[in-house]
Amino acid sequence: MLNGLTLSWSWSLGGFVCMVLLAALYLFGLWRVNLRRRQDPQAPTVHPIRIAAFFVGWLLFALLFFSPIHTIGRTQLFSVHMAEVVTLTTLCAPLLLGGCSAVLLGPALDNRITGSIIRFLTHPVVASVIFNATFLAWHAPKIFNGAMGSAPLYNTMMLTIFLTSLLNWWPIIGSISELKQHGYPLQMLYVVLDGQPVDIFAFLLVFSGVGLYPHYLIPAQMNMSHFADQAVAGAILLIPGLVDLAVMTPLFISWMGLLEQKTRLADERRARARELDDDEEDEDAQINMGQAF
Repeated sequence: MLNGLTLSWSWSLGGFVCMVLLAALYLFGLWRVNLRRRQDPQAPTVHPIRIAAFFVGWLLFALLFFSPIHTIGRTQLFSVHMAEVVTLTTLCAPLLLGGCSAVLLGPALDNRITGSIIRFLTHPVVASVIFNATFLAWHAPKIFNGAMGSAPLYNTMMLTIFLTSLLNWWPIIGSISELKQHGYPLQMLYVVLDGQPVDIFAFLLVFSGVGLYPHYLIPAQMNMSHFADQAVAGAILLIPGLVDLAVMTPLFISWMGLLEQKTRLADERRARARELDDDEEDEDAQINMGQAF
């Protein structure tokens, strides 16, 4: 016990199955890529940085799901629960998704059925609605308080929030360009609007003045009320908003760079057009001079 907090490790069959499936599918994809590379040395490969990012995210997922963090978040502190959720959705999920290059994910689109499902789920509006609806529905007080009493149900909640966050990140860092037809302005608009429901919920947690999750067994040694714990959770939940601002910066820079490139190309086309006009005028002048003599 640490300040009254339990240090018992947790177990989640669903989390274990999810870990095994993620690793198996990723390793199978790497095997297929390496097989194609042996047949064609010019075939695309997966950068080692992407592979490292995936397995860092994978290990982080394991640490969160099976460590005392998970147990404390379910039984003793709502703030720890929210810290786990924020870490899963704003660090673990983008690491896993960023580790998957187009050469790994592309074959999934070749099948007509799976391709149609993936195209639908990764549409920005659909992905945002699914994630926000999942997150807010699970954190409705009656549903959440009920999930606290059942470890399998609580684990299901955490898994669904995590998996839908993978969809939520796709419009920003998804590697298949075919599924990202929207430009930088729409990507920035997506980042701004997508985070609003969660931000509103975070402010509700901080300023409601009422403890919405009274079933947590907060250790007496911590001298913390349920509302204080909830307010800390709300403050933690505002962190993804700061991450959104960080994501906006490279998108804005890339957009400005694209606009500058388009402007430069347009200037070059106009300059070439003027040169052609000048050459035609010189030729006409020479012809007129020749006719005059």
